[in-house]
Amino acid sequence: MNHDRIHARRPSHHVDRWSTGRIESIEKRDGHCVVRVRPPEKEPVELVVTFAVRDLFLRRLEGDGESPVGKRVWYRKRGEGS
Repeated sequence: MNHDRIHARRPSHHVDRWSTGRIESIEKRDGHCVVRVRPPEKEPVELVVTFAVRDLFLRRLEGDGESPVGKRVWYRKRGEGS
């Protein structure tokens, strides 16, 4: 399975290919991590990532046990802006 991409920090490469949004929820589904992100003034987007990617971007987002909900992330849906 090909996965979507997500970063906790602004990417330094091909910045024009990335979208931004705020995390609405993170859940496990069918052995994958699904991150629901809401771009500004658009419908939410569901991103499917590995648990390793989830752990990495959450470590970079978190501050003293804060919830990642509401935090800004950069993302690319598989097949968009490749």
